[in-house]
Amino acid sequence: MPMTRYPSLEGRAVLITGGATGIGAAFVEHFARQGAKVVFLDIDDGGAQVLLDSLHDVEPLPRYLRCDITDIAAFQATIVEARELVGPFSVLVNNAANDARHALADTGVADFERSVAVNLRHQYFAIQAVAPDMRALGGGSIICLGSTGWMIKNSGYPLYAMAKSAVHGLVNGLARELGHDRIRINALVPGWVITEKQQRLWLDAEGEAQLRRSQCLPGYLRADDLARAALFLAADDSRMCTGQDFIVDGGWV
Repeated sequence: MPMTRYPSLEGRAVLITGGATGIGAAFVEHFARQGAKVVFLDIDDGGAQVLLDSLHDVEPLPRYLRCDITDIAAFQATIVEARELVGPFSVLVNNAANDARHALADTGVADFERSVAVNLRHQYFAIQAVAPDMRALGGGSIICLGSTGWMIKNSGYPLYAMAKSAVHGLVNGLARELGHDRIRINALVPGWVITEKQQRLWLDAEGEAQLRRSQCLPGYLRADDLARAALFLAADDSRMCTGQDFIVDGGWV
């Protein structure tokens, strides 16, 4: 089915973290097919190559840079390198995260720091790095990936839930400051997106039953559903939307 075309995205420089697989790969593909100049960061070289091979017909082809976003100095340097490839960024998609399961009793200080680093800290420093670009361009859009997991009180990942809930505070805490320069910042909030990883690791018969009970809409929530929402938030069509949570969860919350 043909989807919406956003002329304002054509030619714009877009930075996406965690873009090699899953939801991130859908972001990369959808923005690239809108004619945007996409740079995506990840540490999964194999996944990145598979994605790039699948986009051989897209012009311009997205650019991949290997980067560990938990190493802030390296992350900042990679953003500089990315800017040299495509120009100043008008769109940032803070996607990188890891919802690895863990329990309160089994986690220590290193686990705490690692979860904050992979799920929250890099979002702040990515915003800091691209805000001057957007200010110089006369505006821009920052999309921070939240989660409904903490909203519905899921168990099994308290550190992840804590970090993801803080993303919403980050968005609200920056909306007014950035808004003075016509920089919009919003949280894009997925429900249970059935990626290959989710299906392989956690979607069992009990999960299927939970989906049927909890979602208002039948069927699986897919990465493409999040990507289409991200396109709207990045495009000029959403020019007066900032400081908001955009929930895409099939009506679970």
